[in-house]
Amino acid sequence: MPTSLTATGPEAPGRATALPIHPPHRLLMGPGPINADPRVLRAMSAGLVGQYDPAMTDYMAETQRLYRGVFRTANEATLLVDGTSRAGIEAVLVSLLEPGDRVLVPVFGRFGHLLAEIAARTGAEVHTIEREWGTVFGADEIEAALDAVRPKVLAMVQGDTSTTMCQPLAELGALCADRGVLLYSDVTASLGGNEFVMDDWGLDAASAGLQKCLGGPSGSAPISLSDAAVDVIQARRHIEAGIRERDDEEHGTRIASNYFDLGMILDYWGPRRLNHHTEATSMLYAARECARLLVDESLPGAVARHALHGRAMTEGLVALGLRLFGDQSHRMHNVIAVHIPEGVNGDAVRSGLLHDFAIEIGTSFGPLHGRVWRVGVMGYNARHDTVLLTLAALEQVLRAAGTNPTPGAGVGAAKEVYAQ
Repeated sequence: MPTSLTATGPEAPGRATALPIHPPHRLLMGPGPINADPRVLRAMSAGLVGQYDPAMTDYMAETQRLYRGVFRTANEATLLVDGTSRAGIEAVLVSLLEPGDRVLVPVFGRFGHLLAEIAARTGAEVHTIEREWGTVFGADEIEAALDAVRPKVLAMVQGDTSTTMCQPLAELGALCADRGVLLYSDVTASLGGNEFVMDDWGLDAASAGLQKCLGGPSGSAPISLSDAAVDVIQARRHIEAGIRERDDEEHGTRIASNYFDLGMILDYWGPRRLNHHTEATSMLYAARECARLLVDESLPGAVARHALHGRAMTEGLVALGLRLFGDQSHRMHNVIAVHIPEGVNGDAVRSGLLHDFAIEIGTSFGPLHGRVWRVGVMGYNARHDTVLLTLAALEQVLRAAGTNPTPGAGVGAAKEVYAQ
């Protein structure tokens, strides 16, 4: 089917110049995005309603309740930021940090560098500690850095897909609370597929996205904020002229971004429903359905599912002769990195998978670009059939690339995991 523009001459006013969207079929087994759950896509096709329609505000309240279950929190300030997962990160950091504040960012992959950059753009004084990619920090390392830097906020990634590592967070809340530090984590890549218990671990802020273990499309960023984090935001509360009322007082340094001002977004999602933006209705439907499906499955059940299929994929990759990258005791359940074999063109293998089998896997960034492949098993794609199909296809492409995997070894190893 042709996909180019239909008009060959000057465009006629009012005349269609492009064919309808007809994307090719793909099985997305990379580090994200993944294929959205069909139930999420169906939810997105529901009709639009006005942003203050009682049905809409009910959906908003339901979405907040469902995400409290996903984040495992009682935080009232649990809501969506309209935008990709990076929108959630930026909203949290720009709303918690003001010029001159100290922030500590432990970096063990690409997305720690991202947190540091966004924090720097707020005018904060950014301090980083770094770990070799493929490893994580010990609580003692972070404790020593907290004492040396004395930050307002400790900001770190839980699961960094660039390295596939999952940073332990359970001990950090108490370390931060003892020092009056707010603890924020980006859980975009890990939430729903790895253990995360916001309240029990003492986090003050967390943000995510839909396009990984939550099983949806990119475009909505669930966040949750503790009372302590809300207090910091409310101490900088300013309301736009035009909607401000006489008794609305302004406080502190204005949050630098209008769109990502969590003070105003909290008013929009709160009882006042004070206008800030027009909610992205179809994305709210998607986010709500992602959370509904996870809560229905149960978070422990979803984590166990990701662990099972991730283990099956891992064993299958090893059986194909591939060497695992990184500290496997701290790898996320949902993404596996393997070294590209010596003499094999990594991009050619990825291209062969895509064009011959319609399966996508990823490479990585920075020091790992061209050195590893990253295979994702997450969200709707964390299934028995997707794992076996990917391993069977990869075996054929590896053989064509000049390696000599044992016939059926990858699928066989994965089936042994399932048989257990």
